[in-house]
Amino acid sequence: MNAVRDSQRARVYDADQLVRNAFERADTTGVRQIEVFGSHLTLPVERKFASIESVQSYVQKVLALGWIQQQWPQASVPVAVRARAGQSAAHYERTGNRAVIAVPTHVGSRAWALRELVVLHELAHHLQSPDDEEAAHGPQFCGRYVELVDGVLGAEAAFLLRTTLAECGVALG
Repeated sequence: MNAVRDSQRARVYDADQLVRNAFERADTTGVRQIEVFGSHLTLPVERKFASIESVQSYVQKVLALGWIQQQWPQASVPVAVRARAGQSAAHYERTGNRAVIAVPTHVGSRAWALRELVVLHELAHHLQSPDDEEAAHGPQFCGRYVELVDGVLGAEAAFLLRTTLAECGVALG
C-alpha cells in the first residue's frame, strides 16, 4: 500500500472481532435481534464460504455491482483470491495492476476468515486508489469499509460496524 503510519490498525481489528462475535452469537443462538447503544437491530445473515473459489466468485460479483463501479474506479481492476498459509489474518496486496486477497482457509473444522465481513474488509483495501496517500486502516479506509457493509450486508450491519469502530476509538472518513 504505502508508507503512511497505520495508527488505527489494532483498533480496527478489535472492532472487527467484536462485530464478528456479534454475528457468531446470532448464528449460534438463532437470536438475530440485538441492542446496540440503545438501538434495536436485526442482524442479517452473513455469507460464509466453503472454498477459495467461492470467495473469488463473491469478490467478482461485488466488484461488478453498478454502484461500486460508479463510486470506485479501482473496482474495475480484477482481484485474485488465494489461500494464505498463516491462520492469524487475511491480507490484501497490490503490486502494479496485480491485486490479491489472501485468505486463511480451514484448520480442522474452523474457517474464521471464509466469511463476508472479512472479504468486505479486504475489498475496502482494494478500492483505495493507488494514488491516494492514506494509512491502510485510516479514516478513508474505514469509511469505505462501512459503506461496503452498508451496501452489501445492509444498514443494520453497517450501523453495528460504525458504532463499534467509534467505540473502539477509530476515526471514520
